[in-house]
Amino acid sequence: MLRYSTYILLCADDSYYTGVTNDVQKRLKEHEDGIDADSYTANRLPVKLVWWQEYIYVDRAIAREKQIKGWSRIKKEALINGISQTLPALSKKKFPIKGK
Repeated sequence: MLRYSTYILLCADDSYYTGVTNDVQKRLKEHEDGIDADSYTANRLPVKLVWWQEYIYVDRAIAREKQIKGWSRIKKEALINGISQTLPALSKKKFPIKGK
């Protein structure tokens, strides 16, 4: 059965790239080889695979990719480091207190 993965790469410039694939190792090699000169990672090599999760359905992998792309760096790092219990708290927007 074909599986799909959402993955996060750590780029040489310390940024994160999130993507979807049906073959994580093949896609990582494509990123490392810079096969698409216009891609986000092509000018940020080397890259390192820091997180991935498998799904049976491609639509779920794509939905997760979109979700993660909207996250802050801190929230992505909590996911990468396996600290999932902190994810809900990191979703809360911090508003300044008036008068301070």
